[in-house]
Amino acid sequence: MKTLVLNCGSSSIKYQFYQGEEVLAKGLAEQIGEGAGHLVYQTQGADLQRQNPLKDHHQALEEILALLVDPKVGVIKDRKDLDCVGHRVVHGGERFKQPVAIDSVVLQAIRACIPLAPLHNPANIEGIETAMVVFPRAKQIAVFDTAFHQSIPERAYRYALPEDHYKKLGVRRYGFHGTSHKYVAHRAAEFLGKPLEALKLITLHLGNGSSMAAIDRGQCIDTSMGMTPLEGLVMGTRCGDLDPAIPLFLSTHLGLDMKEVDQLLNKKAGFKGMTGHNDLRTIEAEYGEGNEAAIRALDLAAYRIKKYIGAYWAALGGLDALVFTAGIGENSVLTRKLALEGLEGLGIHLDPKLNAKPKGPAISTKASPVSVLVVPTNEELQIVREVGSLTKITL
Repeated sequence: MKTLVLNCGSSSIKYQFYQGEEVLAKGLAEQIGEGAGHLVYQTQGADLQRQNPLKDHHQALEEILALLVDPKVGVIKDRKDLDCVGHRVVHGGERFKQPVAIDSVVLQAIRACIPLAPLHNPANIEGIETAMVVFPRAKQIAVFDTAFHQSIPERAYRYALPEDHYKKLGVRRYGFHGTSHKYVAHRAAEFLGKPLEALKLITLHLGNGSSMAAIDRGQCIDTSMGMTPLEGLVMGTRCGDLDPAIPLFLSTHLGLDMKEVDQLLNKKAGFKGMTGHNDLRTIEAEYGEGNEAAIRALDLAAYRIKKYIGAYWAALGGLDALVFTAGIGENSVLTRKLALEGLEGLGIHLDPKLNAKPKGPAISTKASPVSVLVVPTNEELQIVREVGSLTKITL
C-alpha cells in the first residue's frame, strides 16, 4: 500500500510518503501564502530544498506531487499509484473514536469541531479538500488526535459545570497527542513481551506541547490535556494547570481582554514565561550554571509530572511501565531524573547510568517492579497503520 501522510497547518504541510511501512520520501512545505515559500523534499538518494512562493496549499501539494513522480528523484511513477492519503486531524470531538474515510458528511463533522480547535481544524480541512482535488483517486482517511482518548470514562472527562455546558457546548476533556500515546503504548508492550491488554501503562509525551495518559489494558482512562491543549503539564509556552480564577484576575489587573489573556497563557507562559526561553536545551544549560529561573522552572515542571504519575498510579490501581517519548521525553536525561526522584515507593527505580546513556528502551534498574522505558514516537507510522486497518489492506 502506498500512503501519503499529511499534517497540514495554516501555512505549512508536513508530509511522509510510505510504501507499506517504509518511508520513501518526506519533507515540509512552509510559509504557504506568505510570499516566500520553502519546500523540503528528502529521499534516500535526494535532499532538495527550494525557495519559491507557494501561494496556497493546492500549489504546495502539486509541487510535492511533482517531486514524488519526478523521473530523477521521485518514488512513484504516477499520481494514480497513490492508494491512500492519511490526514492528521487535531479534533474529532465525541463523534470520532476511530479513523474514518472522508466524505462530505465527515467533512461537515470536522468543520463542526472548529470551535473546539479554531487554530487547527480549519487548516486540517483545507489540507483535506486540497488533497481531494490533487489526488482524486486516492482514499482520503482522517486520523484524529483526540480519538484514542475517547475511551476515557465520564468521571474523568466531565468538568463540574452545569449540564448544558456539556450537552450544548461540548465542554469536556478531550485530550490530544492520542496517536503518539497509542503508538508508544504498543511499542512498550512489544518490548515487554506482553499483550497490551495485560498492561497498566503511563505514557509521557513530552515536547514543546506535553501530555500524559493513563492506559489500562489498551484503553486510555485519563489524560492530562483537557478541552484544549492548555491544561495539564508545564509546556514550552503553555502554563498547564491553572486556578480558573487567574484569567479573570489577569484581565482585571493588567487591563487585558480575554483574547489577550488567551495569548498570554498559550504563547507567553510555561517555560517561556518563567525563563524567557522555550527551548529546553537552553534552559537545561542555564540550570547547570545555577540560574535560579531555570532551576525553578524545571523543578516546577518535574513536580507537575510527578503529581500526575502518582494520580495515574492510583487511577490504574498499580503500574507495569512508564513510557517517555517525544523530543524532551526521549532526549532530556535531566527531566527524566527530576520527574522520577523519590518515586521508589511506587515501585519506580531509575538506573542513573542507563538514564544518562540508554542502551535500549529500558532505563530502570533490573529489580524495579515498574519498567521505565524511552520509546521514540512515530505518529506518521501510526497513521499509516490506522489507514491500513481501516482500508483492510495488508501491509
